[in-house]
Amino acid sequence: MRHGLDEINKRMKAAIIDHHLIEDEQPIIVGLSGGKDSLTLLYALKQFQRISKYKYPLAAGHVSLGFPADDVSRMRDFCAELQVPFYYTATHIGELIFDVRKESNPCSLCAKMRRGALNGLAKEHGYNKIALAHHLDDAVETLLLNLFFNGRVASFSPLSYLDRMQLTVIRPFVYVPESQLDYFARSAALPVTVSNCPHNCLGKRQEMKAVLAKIEEIAPHGRDRVRGALNRLYGSRWDGNISNLTEDSE
Repeated sequence: MRHGLDEINKRMKAAIIDHHLIEDEQPIIVGLSGGKDSLTLLYALKQFQRISKYKYPLAAGHVSLGFPADDVSRMRDFCAELQVPFYYTATHIGELIFDVRKESNPCSLCAKMRRGALNGLAKEHGYNKIALAHHLDDAVETLLLNLFFNGRVASFSPLSYLDRMQLTVIRPFVYVPESQLDYFARSAALPVTVSNCPHNCLGKRQEMKAVLAKIEEIAPHGRDRVRGALNRLYGSRWDGNISNLTEDSE
C-alpha cells in the first residue's frame, strides 16, 4: 500500500488481536475530529473492514465545539468518498469553557465534555462501540503524566467498557507511533482540518512530548518498550485497574 499504510495496518492489526478490539460485527463509530489521527483511523478501519472476517458497520461522528468558522464540509466529503455515514452534533462547549467558566486550564474539562457528547451521538444513532484515534505517543505521554504528577504507573486502556452508557471504547492505534500517522496523512493528502481552539491543547502534555522526544534520542525503541511493559503489567487494562473491567470515568 502507499504512503506507509502497510506498517500502520500491521501495528493496528496487532493491537486489535492482542486486545480483542474487534471480534464481532458490532457497529463501530469513529470519533472524527478532522485531525490527521482520526482521519487516518477512519481510513484504516475502512480498509480493514474489507479484509476482516468481521463485517462491522462503520460510521464517523463529529462533535463541534461551537467555535466561529467551524466547518465540517471537508470531513463530510471525506466520509462520502469512503462511503461511510457521517453524524454530527453541534455543542456550546467552547463558549461554556472559555466565555462562561473562563477556564485557565481547559483541556481536561473540554475532553470530558467532548467524550460525553460523542457518547450521546453514538447512542442516538445505534452505535455501541466507539473507536478513538489515540496513538502510541499519546499512551506514553499519558503514562509520563501519571507517573510524574500522580505517582501512578498507568495510561489509558486499549479497550474499556463504559458500564453506565453500555458503550465499548476501543483504541486501535495504541501500537502506532504518531510519526507514522503524520507521514501517511501528509503523503496521502488527507483533508486535515486545523483546530480553531484558542488554547489548542498546550500545557503539560505538550511538555511531555518534548520529554518523550528526548527519551527517544537515548532509547530509539522506547515507545515500543513502554507498550510492551504495559501489556505485561496490565494486559488490556493499561489504566492499572485490573480488578474492574468497566471505565465509567471515561
